[in-house]
Amino acid sequence: MEFTEAYKQTGPCCFSPNARYIAVAVDYRLVVRDTHSFKVVQLFSCLDKISYIEWALDSEYILCGLYKRPMIQAWSLTQPEWTCKIDEGLAGIAYARWSPDSRHILTTSDFQLRLTVWSLLNTACVHVQSPKHASKGVAFTQDGKFAAICTRRDCKDYINLLSCHTWEIMGVFAVDTLDLADIEWSPDDSAIVIWDSPLEYKVLIYSPDGRCLLKYQAYESGLGVKSISWSPCGQFLAVGSYDQTLRVLNHLTWKTFAEFMHLSTVRGPCFPAVFKEVDEPLQLDMSELCLNDDFIQGNSDATNGHIKVRYEVMEIPISLPFQKPPTDKPNPKQGIGLMSWSSDSQYICTRNDSMPTTLWIWDICRQEPAAILVQKDPIRAATWDPTCTRLVLCTGSSHLYMWAPSGAYCVSNPLPQFNITDLKWNSDGSCLLLKDKESFCCAALDVLPESSDYSSDD
Repeated sequence: MEFTEAYKQTGPCCFSPNARYIAVAVDYRLVVRDTHSFKVVQLFSCLDKISYIEWALDSEYILCGLYKRPMIQAWSLTQPEWTCKIDEGLAGIAYARWSPDSRHILTTSDFQLRLTVWSLLNTACVHVQSPKHASKGVAFTQDGKFAAICTRRDCKDYINLLSCHTWEIMGVFAVDTLDLADIEWSPDDSAIVIWDSPLEYKVLIYSPDGRCLLKYQAYESGLGVKSISWSPCGQFLAVGSYDQTLRVLNHLTWKTFAEFMHLSTVRGPCFPAVFKEVDEPLQLDMSELCLNDDFIQGNSDATNGHIKVRYEVMEIPISLPFQKPPTDKPNPKQGIGLMSWSSDSQYICTRNDSMPTTLWIWDICRQEPAAILVQKDPIRAATWDPTCTRLVLCTGSSHLYMWAPSGAYCVSNPLPQFNITDLKWNSDGSCLLLKDKESFCCAALDVLPESSDYSSDD
């Protein structure tokens, strides 16, 4: 595994969809680097500090959100002299996103007064009044032909279907929610899933013409849905709830296919591999001990360096670290807060927020846990390799943690004073972006071996 040197960043960093470039915010500047040589390809100067970056789907344009102004600036990678600036005036801009055709920008004003579609081809713009949310509540079909936008008026939630070619409203229908949380198209564009706020457990599946296909409610009392995700194949819909259970629905019958409970004690009959992160014991050679200045200096450097860690396979039954959330505070840290499918839809990883140091990896076909990773620190991020069954996670330490069906292993980051707080894959799986508080680096991973016995530091 090879690491690049560390580069400065002060905000968002993201790969281009074609995997050739990486855009990095450095205060007022937008730096675009090549993902192979990491040389600077373009450098753009914005009018204020960059809060948000998003690539257009064709990787030709880049959108920068300057939310302190508030203002949007867009740049062209192939035409550096081309510029675009969007300013809504007193209405403000709370969020911005690209349309699938890469030639329109959608902005949401402050206080959700309106959503505006801006064209880069002409001066035309389209307004949608009273969008439900700023950054959520907008979803595009996989083919990029239609957009579903959630709105609210007269204390009622609605779904507006727009054509992404003409931006005309093709249809509007009301939905049976008290306070709609978000919306998402199915991977085959045949259905729309929406879910209610945590105060009401309700998952609704609608057809694009407004017919309700399913009303799903796992329980009535207590906080409801916390996260939802379609499997890449489109056959399963995973629903993570505040009751610390993951429920998987089948898209053909809309019945519950599996229920995965996140218990603090793991017992049989299922016997997943439980990997626990432990410190690597120091191997000291006492035969030539010498307390001179060189030894003291060397020992000081060692204490400031990396502590080696490895995974230790634990025996079942085992009790997992558990934090009981306080009952007198809002937004309790419990329930399925992190959820991610593998690219082949065979595995899904989850984190129960009341067990922040534990990552569960579930085998969908066998309907049982394949592995459990127990870390020393809370899990910050976990993401699957887009090309194979390999999971990478970070905990804010200087190590990377990986799991594959063959086993789990730890990798030390050689960069000094670099703690990995976030990570992202390139779309072709050739590169992994690692973020520290004020810098970033990239890592090139080896091709995943078909069979191996990983269990310790690599």
